This record gives sequence, structure tokens and C-alpha cells, in this order.
Amino acid sequence: MPEYTGRLHAIGRVAIIVSRYHERVTSRLLDGARTTCLEAGIADEDVDTLWVSGAFELGVTAMAAAHSGRYSAVVALGAVVRGETPHFDFVAGETAAALSRAATETLVPVGFGLLTCDTMDEAVARAGGAAGNKGQEAAEAALRAADLLMQLELEPDSE
Repeated sequence: MPEYTGRLHAIGRVAIIVSRYHERVTSRLLDGARTTCLEAGIADEDVDTLWVSGAFELGVTAMAAAHSGRYSAVVALGAVVRGETPHFDFVAGETAAALSRAATETLVPVGFGLLTCDTMDEAVARAGGAAGNKGQEAAEAALRAADLLMQLELEPDSE
């Protein structure tokens, strides 16, 4: 029985979409994602960075990038920090749903690098601090998924 796994290697062009809101955190996520792309053998000129205003705009931009046909994978990076209002729940939930739709409707993997934290300290810890770098993890997930999808497309029909 065949078994497939996504490999971490150059898979084509990659779009990294980054929220400017909480840029102190998101720029560190971006550094992690770009490092992962370079480690996979993707040339710097094959990685496009698309800046958006906030986390909410990640979804529509991911959908547009995936629909463009230019990218083998998309990585979405943002940070939503809980406040005293329900705003956090709306932004985090709707952004997650929009990113999921972008991937499933286009079949272009979208790495989920949206931090949803209770405090800014937690966000910093997940952006290259004690809890690792979720930008790296999101990029790796997207690259491995893109490779896996490419493998599946290359398999001959079994009849």
C-alpha cells in the first residue's frame, strides 16, 4: 500500500501574507517563515511578502493569492491579542474560517500562522521566543502540504 508524506523542499513560488497590526510580533513570524523557505531551498526572489493592515484582511488576500495561479503555497501570519471586548473572538474566528476557505476552495495550501493569545507576552513567546516560532511552523506546514499535493497530482490514475 503506497504511503505519501510532504517533503520540505523547493515547491515553487510562495506568498507570505503578513498583518501590520502587532508588527513587533508579526515581523518575527515573517523572519521565521522566510527562514523556513530558504532552508527548503526556495530562492529569496521566489518568496513574495504581501503586507495587509490587520488579521481580518489575511483571508481575502490569501484567497486572491491562491486564485492568482502564481503560488504553490500561501502562508498567513498575524496576531490577535484578547482584550476586554468580544472583538478578539470575531476577528480570530472569521479569519480562521476565511483562511480555511482559501485553501479548500483553491487547493493551494495556506499555512495558518495566526496567533490567538491572551497577552502580548504570549504572542512574543510564540514569535521566536520560548514557545518557538509559529511563522516557521506555518511555512513548513504549507510547504509540506504543497509537496504532498504535487505528489498526488503526479500519480497515474489507478484503473
